[in-house]
Amino acid sequence: MSDLDITPDERVCGQDATHPGSSVIEPREVPLGGPRAMTVRRTLPARGRSMIGAWCFLDHYGPDDVAQTGGMVVPPHPHTALQTVSWLFSGEIEHRDSTGAHAMVVPGELNLMTAGHGVCHSEVSTARTTVLHGVQLWTALPADAVDVAPRFEHFVPEPVERDGARVSVFLGSLRLDDGTEVSSPVVTHTPLLGAEIRLEPGASLEIGLDRGFEHGVLLDRGALSVNGGCTLARSHLLHEAPGPASMLLTAGEAGADVILLGGPPFGEQIVMWWNFVGRSHEDIASAREQWQAELGHDPEGRFGAVDHPGGESLPAPAMPGLRLKPRA
Repeated sequence: MSDLDITPDERVCGQDATHPGSSVIEPREVPLGGPRAMTVRRTLPARGRSMIGAWCFLDHYGPDDVAQTGGMVVPPHPHTALQTVSWLFSGEIEHRDSTGAHAMVVPGELNLMTAGHGVCHSEVSTARTTVLHGVQLWTALPADAVDVAPRFEHFVPEPVERDGARVSVFLGSLRLDDGTEVSSPVVTHTPLLGAEIRLEPGASLEIGLDRGFEHGVLLDRGALSVNGGCTLARSHLLHEAPGPASMLLTAGEAGADVILLGGPPFGEQIVMWWNFVGRSHEDIASAREQWQAELGHDPEGRFGAVDHPGGESLPAPAMPGLRLKPRA
């Protein structure tokens, strides 16, 4: 997914102030495109909390009636130094990118695109889709991986059933209360956790946490309490600082669907602007200049070419008047 904001903020990430214990991030609504566009609810980056581990971007959308909004129509656009993680609850999205990948994003299956030095892609909900509902996430690549070759990976996790709970781990590994370790084979450039947890009405699930990770809990649907205390509202993101060894999730009367994220504090400064991640103003300015020169039409260029029928690529917004500077 693209950040379609035509006046994107400079986002300085990776050196957030320490927040002891837990804090809740409220979503803000962002239109994805024109006047009939679907709306996404964005919790990362946010004021005071720009990352959870390497997770640096989180959009939650739907259930969206595509007959009313037109669904998702994102023309070719570029990325650098990040990975896009697509996860759907309902609907179908057609993905095309400059690695040559042409794939469908469907519920319960992970599509992961590594931008590395540069990639471009498009995302369009299909004609078969009536209701679109899912999350789109980015992870920042560490300094030693920012120039890796772009690639596309697909993985179908096998859900694990427990009393009233269904767990699908799409990145990393998760330890359940009986000691079972549920893992994904997908290779990441920093330690990461990504999982979907579905709880039946009134069900509880205790999960083991890596004490060195910070964690995020996003409520997709229903009602949820965490550790018997914090009660999350829909689309709100709970941040848990490193330290705890476990977490208890308890669903309300309607059940609950949850996305669980985690990773060690990133430990590097990055700047996110539009769809680029860089370490400096020069990184961002260079990527923008190259994208404007290519616009997804140069197979030998930095971002390559994508075969996207029925539309032109997204031009980059103008650079801000001030120099982009990573700050602590």
